Amino acid sequence: MSFLLSGPLSKMSSSLDKPVAYSLRVGDQSVPLNGYLGKQIKIEFTGQISCENCGRKTKKSFSQGYCYPCMMKLAACDACIMSPEKCHYAAGTCREPEWGETFCMQEHIVYLANSSGLKVGITRGTQVPTRWIDQGAAQAVPIYRVATRHLSGLVEVVFKNYVNDRTNWRTMLKEDAPLIDLQAERDKLFVKLEGDIASLRDAFIESAPTQLPNEQVVELNYPVLQYPSKVTSLNLEKTPVIEGVLLGIKGQYLLLDTGCINLRKYTSYHVNFSA
Repeated sequence: MSFLLSGPLSKMSSSLDKPVAYSLRVGDQSVPLNGYLGKQIKIEFTGQISCENCGRKTKKSFSQGYCYPCMMKLAACDACIMSPEKCHYAAGTCREPEWGETFCMQEHIVYLANSSGLKVGITRGTQVPTRWIDQGAAQAVPIYRVATRHLSGLVEVVFKNYVNDRTNWRTMLKEDAPLIDLQAERDKLFVKLEGDIASLRDAFIESAPTQLPNEQVVELNYPVLQYPSKVTSLNLEKTPVIEGVLLGIKGQYLLLDTGCINLRKYTSYHVNFSA
C-alpha cells in the first residue's frame, strides 16, 4: 500500500454523476474514491479527535465532530436542527441568532425519496442533490418549496403521519432500492393532506409553502461492485485499523469486503488513509 492522506476526517464530498462521484476528505486534502473500487484500502485511527469548531482535542466527538462545550453552545448542534419544527428563533432564544438568520432563514425543499422505501425529508435548497446522495436515495423528487427551515419542518410533520421520515441504513446498504412511482405517491399525498397544508398556508400567509406538482424524479446510482449479503458495521474506536477491498460507496458509507463504515460518524477523527 502507498500512503495518501493524514489528518482529521470529514464527510465525503460528492457530485451527481452516473454513478455518483465521491471524494474522501482528510484535513485540507481530498482524493477521488471511485477509482479505488476493487482495490485494498486502509483507514487507521490515530487516537486523536479534534473539535471541528474550535480545534481543541476531545476524548469524545459530539454531534458528528464537536467537543462537548461547542455542542452545548452552537446553534448547529441544537435539538431544532434534527427537529426543525421545534425552531425557537421567533421566541428570541436561538443560541446564535446571526447563524440562524443565515442557515435557517433561507429557502428549503421538502422532498420524497426512496432510500430503503418511501420517505419524506427536508433540505436547504442549496443542498439538492447532496442531501439525497448522503442518504443513499435511489430516487428523489421535490414536493414543496418553503421560505424557512422552521416551516419546512412543519410541512414534514404533516407528511410524517403517513410517510416514514427515516432511512433503514442496513436495508439501504444491502441492495438497490426497488423503484417507486414517486410522482404517483406525491400526487396521492397532495390530495390526502390538502386540508393540513391549507391550515399551514393560513397560519403563514406571507411565507406559505409552495406546492411543486411538476418536478421530475431524479434517479441516482452509486459506485457499487457488490452489495453485502450481511451488513457488518465497522467501528474505528473498537478497531482502530480498518482495511479491506473497497466494494462500493453509498450514502456516507464505504462498503468493504470486511464490513461497512459510516465515515460521517467519524468527522474530526484523525486518520491515516492509504490504498
